[in-house]
Amino acid sequence: MIVETEGLTKRYGTRTVLNGLDLEVAEGSVLALLGPNGAGKTTTIRVLSTLTRPDGGSARVCGFDVVRQAADVRGVISLTGQYAAVDEEQTGRENLVMIARLHRRTRPAARARASELLERFGLVDAADRRVRTYSGGMRRRLDLAMSLVARPRLLFLDEPTTGLDPVSRTTTWDAIGDLVRDGVTIFLTTQYLEEADRLADRIVVLHNGGVVADGTADALKNSVGGTRLDLTFASREEALRARSAVGGLADGPTLGLPSDGSAAHLHRVLDDLLAARIHVLRVATHRPTLDDVFTTLTAVAA
Repeated sequence: MIVETEGLTKRYGTRTVLNGLDLEVAEGSVLALLGPNGAGKTTTIRVLSTLTRPDGGSARVCGFDVVRQAADVRGVISLTGQYAAVDEEQTGRENLVMIARLHRRTRPAARARASELLERFGLVDAADRRVRTYSGGMRRRLDLAMSLVARPRLLFLDEPTTGLDPVSRTTTWDAIGDLVRDGVTIFLTTQYLEEADRLADRIVVLHNGGVVADGTADALKNSVGGTRLDLTFASREEALRARSAVGGLADGPTLGLPSDGSAAHLHRVLDDLLAARIHVLRVATHRPTLDDVFTTLTAVAA
């Protein structure tokens, strides 16, 4: 495990932000940490990246204790925060060279690494423009590139696509996917559930500083229910007649019916309704989404 925490706690005054957090992250994986505002997501990253000392419990990153071996932890991680930390008066290339030089690379090595990352993140054409002329998506890609100058084993991404338009968000997701294929472990916090669904091998849901769910996206979706058929009729009366014929729960002109998701089950339902002379206007299938998981779990834990 590249990250291990046990009983991690953090308080600010009388408010407990982390409440006995137990967490493990396997090397080479993507973990997405979800939770409402104030759940403890950013505080978790700050503790694991040595920016904040915990009040209790323990945490190890790449085998190093985040309190007693903080310098060792910083040598193997990188952090991209919620807002792009770039120098707007420098060019993209100058930003990357500056970070490489701060990591004590020689000038030729710094320039070579900058060129490599500019190519990787699709910034070659803008490399020698001042960053203040960049779009939000370009700044975020440059920020990610700067996080990779030192080739970290573990990259913390704190809400990396907040405020980006859909195209820039997708481009950033593609870049993150490339990092994973190169073996970088990603620890991601996000409020975009689609982002977690697309990127994460495993999802942990935080609420009130503790874990309320942990698993793959599919496992979490299945935990709040299976597939549902939504059958729409001409009127509420027709929906009630259909309920008498096939079961389910009527809501206005729509009947919701639990299903195993198979075509065979759908055919049986339609055959039964046809036999009862009940006409269906529309049929839709609904599988739980991460939105359903998030809403259900945080409501239960409230």
